[in-house]
Amino acid sequence: MSITSFRSANSGVQTVTPKVTFQTLQEKKQAGRPITALTAYDYATARLVDEAGVDLILVGDSLAMVVMGHESTLPVTMDEMLHHTRAVRRGVNHAIVVADMPYGSYHGSVAAGVANAMRFIKEAGAAAVKIEGGASRCELVQRLSEAEIPVVCHVGLTPQAVHRMGGYKVQGKTLASAEELTRDARMLEAAGASVIVLEGMPRELASIITSQLRIPTIGIGAGPDCDGQILVFHDLVNLSFSRPAKFVRQYADAAALFRTAIGNYIHDVEQRSFPEESESYHLSKEVTDALKVAPLKAHLLRKA
Repeated sequence: MSITSFRSANSGVQTVTPKVTFQTLQEKKQAGRPITALTAYDYATARLVDEAGVDLILVGDSLAMVVMGHESTLPVTMDEMLHHTRAVRRGVNHAIVVADMPYGSYHGSVAAGVANAMRFIKEAGAAAVKIEGGASRCELVQRLSEAEIPVVCHVGLTPQAVHRMGGYKVQGKTLASAEELTRDARMLEAAGASVIVLEGMPRELASIITSQLRIPTIGIGAGPDCDGQILVFHDLVNLSFSRPAKFVRQYADAAALFRTAIGNYIHDVEQRSFPEESESYHLSKEVTDALKVAPLKAHLLRKA
């Protein structure tokens, strides 16, 4: 087992933590121990999430919305996803880093999908890629597995299919659609998927799918019976500037914290109470005196 060490920012004490692998996640499923996952999009948040001990960090295409301000995940590009994955990877020593493949990067030929996935592994340092969709992705999943690229699949409410679904709606509510999602999950597992994300589906359906699969499931809006859970970091700390979904639990109000800090900064600057003497650098008295005399000397020389 690979061992990772890092120094706590708070205590300065060096801790040694086993590096998470997909085998680790499999062992957790078998032991009934929940898997923890969060998104991250930059070095700072990735480092905080990793040092907290999260098992899996997803560089989600949700960055299109929470970082870039788009209305959906669809506009984000390969180059942008690679850029953010590199930043996240630099902050992570413990967790598995999974890169979301953006819309259009695997929706054409299988060969193009494999080539783009390889870029996330070779150029950005990701340990795996995530793709959305059901049985239609099986050939791609198989090819990626053959290329030694672990694949996290994503079924149910798949944001890249928002237009086809007619919005962000819960999936699998009818018998036919529930059977289709169950079949999709089993086929993706057979094709070589390492993990399956179950999003936006009834708890009962997610529980049934989880019980039928040998590989771990990670839920988001799919109830508590999945093998693990994931949330968008910005939703967790109230930085998404939108009404949270039903399944989101906010654990802190970072927006309020930031607003207070920024407001206090503006006040101190306007009142000239920042920076204070202790926050300023100083010249020696000799240099200061010489600088004060220099303009007078220059003025006398010009008059002469």
